Amino acid sequence: MRSIRPSFSTRGHRGGRRRTSSLPAAVALVSALVLTATACESGDDEAGGDASASVADGGNGEIRIPDHIKDKLKEHGIDVDEWKNGAWKNWNKDDWLREAQDFVNPIIEDLWDPDRMREAEEPDQEVDDSDLSGDQGVTDPEPQPVQAVAVPPSYHENAATAGKVLFDAPGGTMVCSATVVKDPAHPGKSNLVWTAGHCVHAGKKGGWYRNIAFVPSYNDAGKSNAELEGATKEEVAPYGVWWGDWAQTSDQWIEQGGATGGDGASYDFAVIHVTPEKGGDGKSLEETVGAALPVDFKAPAVPEVTSITATGYPAAPPYDGQKLFQCSDKPGRLSLTATDPTMYRIGCTMTGGSSGGGWVAAGSDGKPALVSNTSIGPVTAGWLAGPRLGQEAKGVYDAVSGKFAGQ
Repeated sequence: MRSIRPSFSTRGHRGGRRRTSSLPAAVALVSALVLTATACESGDDEAGGDASASVADGGNGEIRIPDHIKDKLKEHGIDVDEWKNGAWKNWNKDDWLREAQDFVNPIIEDLWDPDRMREAEEPDQEVDDSDLSGDQGVTDPEPQPVQAVAVPPSYHENAATAGKVLFDAPGGTMVCSATVVKDPAHPGKSNLVWTAGHCVHAGKKGGWYRNIAFVPSYNDAGKSNAELEGATKEEVAPYGVWWGDWAQTSDQWIEQGGATGGDGASYDFAVIHVTPEKGGDGKSLEETVGAALPVDFKAPAVPEVTSITATGYPAAPPYDGQKLFQCSDKPGRLSLTATDPTMYRIGCTMTGGSSGGGWVAAGSDGKPALVSNTSIGPVTAGWLAGPRLGQEAKGVYDAVSGKFAGQ
């Protein structure tokens, strides 16, 4: 993948899952909770050692990195040459950066080649009942499954703000979904991407993931997995590969987030600031794809929302992660604990890989706006839940926007 530049970020969060039978509400809801998508195994206690067995090696692009960035990397004990040549595969917990301010993501040019992008997948799903609680707060009846509908190609014409987040974790190459969002500091020229916290950080038992990159309109022509074998990088990523030079998620996700279960799900959101792998033509991400969604942090109440549309690249069977899908449904409420904010929940058959994908509804001005992102869902697909975006989410968003305001 590409040459090197780092990101240093501030914050982290998590993912979870759902219930499936008619046991008592609290037991039924929590006993089957597991993370809907990517990154769920990277926070395991045993996570460590070398992930090279499940990770394809990348290219050997030349390093482009300013001296002040190189010095910052050295503060974290990272030699850029060693990192580029494979040191990033060392997931020793003592060396795995986890604090908000420690985010580092040097560009390794051409690491994300077409095959590596295509083969990235969601990790194994596990059941975790560790978040069993006596009071689940306000939870509406489980919604009926809504069959995900394929977005017609080209994806750029029909869902220009959607794309894939690719990253490396101890379990291998992983994938999430994400959305291009507006940047108040750079009107019309945003480089901000919205996704789930568990797509950038492993939560309480891990740290920041590595080689985080965004591919807008991945597989824009909607080709099958077989048709993508041998595809060029331009066919797979027609609008380029954009590396995260900063990522931020909630402090709650960093402190509470779990690979499985519902821990931290109410705060499972993240913002990534991106930069083009090859330097680009001077255009921002928003200018390149021609669109960006506003974010509504007023968290409209469920009765006020007639419909929410979730978009993503589901990768767990029966899907293969190569095509874009959507679900639309009137949301209900899901509460995992009485102390955490209630989440939105919709019927949807999308599976792992759709995590982080944007949820769009009519904003306070009546126009389409991002109001949530996919965070958790059941072991047997049928519904998805996402956090309601309030002041904590706005704080993350404003911090990333403000960091690059003068640039």
